Amino acid sequence: MSNLDDPFYKPGVRFISGNEAIAEGAIYAGCRFFAGYPITPSTEIAEELAIRLPLVDGVFLQMEDEIASIAAVLGGSLAGKKAMTATSGPGFSLMQENIGYGYMAEIPCVVVDVMRGGPSTGMPTGPSQSDVMQAKWGTHGDHPVIALSPATVQECFNETVRAFNFSEQFRLPVIILSDEIVSHMREKAVLPSLGELEIVNRPKPTEPPGEYKPYGFKYEWEIPPMAAFGDGYRFHVTGLAHDYTGFPSNLPKVIWQQLKHLHDKVMRNVEKIWRWEEFLLDDAEIVVVAYGSTARAAKEAIARERKRGVKVGMFRPITLWPFPEPVLASFIDRAKLAVVPELNLGQVKLTVERVAKGRVPVVSVAHGGEAFLPSLIVEAIRSRV
Repeated sequence: MSNLDDPFYKPGVRFISGNEAIAEGAIYAGCRFFAGYPITPSTEIAEELAIRLPLVDGVFLQMEDEIASIAAVLGGSLAGKKAMTATSGPGFSLMQENIGYGYMAEIPCVVVDVMRGGPSTGMPTGPSQSDVMQAKWGTHGDHPVIALSPATVQECFNETVRAFNFSEQFRLPVIILSDEIVSHMREKAVLPSLGELEIVNRPKPTEPPGEYKPYGFKYEWEIPPMAAFGDGYRFHVTGLAHDYTGFPSNLPKVIWQQLKHLHDKVMRNVEKIWRWEEFLLDDAEIVVVAYGSTARAAKEAIARERKRGVKVGMFRPITLWPFPEPVLASFIDRAKLAVVPELNLGQVKLTVERVAKGRVPVVSVAHGGEAFLPSLIVEAIRSRV
């Protein structure tokens, strides 16, 4: 059943929230299984999918907690369904071990983290961008992460579709890093008709069950086909280091080859994964690096400074991880200053400093507890100009 068989899906101009757009994008991408636990400020995603998924022959499960939620999502994906969960800071923390299992076992799924203040219970109804590094380093071990950061309701829809595509293409969990402001604001979005956006599905095996190798690849960057439990294929799934059969291995050569595979399948395709926005960067001597809701305030700050003749522009990474470092470096090389406003104490600022390599000063504009005001960014720029 397609999304157009859902009576609630209406292509065209809509006035919806970011969380509603994420739910719409998930169904459009083919999501047919959701397991989650209510948590502010992501709950509207679950509420929407509880209504919508049964209308497209999908399944919605409210689990007893976030640990069970991500476990159910991994199981739903292994059974052949595109699967997703949605949470916020404390729940995201609880999911980390099973997210790591998803990376090691190469199980496609999408995890939406609508960021809020922390640590611990923190500030459930307040905005934050404090999970940026947790998305990258939350699980142990060596593996790359794909994390996407929408700044508009339109991007909440589009980046959700893209997250599912990457998950299916590269066989791994993909993270959507929204934040309380982006997820709860309402604005115009244009929902596409069926077929307008590309939809990627996981590669399926062509060999008979007796010859199937669930983790077989000739080159480290190749993506092995993925059978579904219940389709006649029997295979072993484990979080242990394993060989092409899926069964554990202690051979150093096999383990190293597997780790290289987890890394190379993503990092050899970064140019397909990266997405960013350039705003008035052609002549910029000051580069503002901002993402998510903070980028919206940054645009207003840049417009004010441009009226004063200050050559300032913005680089906005939509793909936060892997970070598009070479792209940013091309603008940093021509600049005199980099300014990094964030709703945290300076997490992406460290990445920008690594890109700058000491060539230009990097100024952090840290803020929290409320939406970013353009005046804070303006003050940071004027203090250096």
